[in-house]
Amino acid sequence: MLKELNQAIDYIENHLSEDLSLEDISNFIGISDYHFRKVFYYLSGLSLSEYIKNRKLSEANKDLLDGESVTDVAFKYGYQSIDGFTRAFKSWSGSLPSEVTKTGVSKSFPKLSFYIDVKGGKNMDYNIINMPAFKFAGVSKRVPMRFEGENNAIIELAQSITEEQRNEMHNLMNMDPKEIVNVSYEHDHNFMKDEGELTHLIGVLTSEKNVSNRLDVIEVPSYTWAVFPNEGPFPETLQNTYARIYSEWLSVSDYEVIQAPVFSFTKMSEEKENYAYSEVWMPVLKK
Repeated sequence: MLKELNQAIDYIENHLSEDLSLEDISNFIGISDYHFRKVFYYLSGLSLSEYIKNRKLSEANKDLLDGESVTDVAFKYGYQSIDGFTRAFKSWSGSLPSEVTKTGVSKSFPKLSFYIDVKGGKNMDYNIINMPAFKFAGVSKRVPMRFEGENNAIIELAQSITEEQRNEMHNLMNMDPKEIVNVSYEHDHNFMKDEGELTHLIGVLTSEKNVSNRLDVIEVPSYTWAVFPNEGPFPETLQNTYARIYSEWLSVSDYEVIQAPVFSFTKMSEEKENYAYSEVWMPVLKK
């Protein structure tokens, strides 16, 4: 995966003055569009489109310093109007393009490189499980993306669950892992922008056909799931597991992520404070 990511970076560098299609980049490196965008987002902290925009504006800054006109630079990097380029450049750099030409003010955004930082081996246990089609049944809401610390919107969602909803979920729970799960899906922009929310559902897995309108339902087809057990301080260990899935496991496995809900469950320890056993269930496809 590291090889493909760096090939993609080189491809972008060679086509910065062209109309870069995210699908074309994925096709060039032979990886599905969604898998590539999601892995890139988790490893770099930027969406692919945001990275491309930053690199184009960085190169535009260099061209302006070299004396090229604002008009030529704007159209060179795909902007349809001078106003559109000016707004984007001002938002990115804090300066107008004309100020770069006159005063020599400069800002840069370097090319990315992906590499493995070896800090000592650490096992990562996982299981591959083939699951028949099922439903998630529970309570959901749109929440902001958050990779560290507690998400207050999710805490509020959990607190909003009524006794009736809780009882129905327990009655419906009839499929492994037979736990109350946290499900994430429908991310805004599908990792194409560095912003937005996702839908978070707290519920259960069920094969029951009849679910009342008290609960939200997600239909899930038959998929292969990579399951990652983890144990330690909560929520740091769970969040670190998600990070390691993208930065370590996917780079050496024969699987890629697919556009489908991801879920996890957590069982807090009765003996240790803020300590838990968790599992992350990631829908995958064999390459």
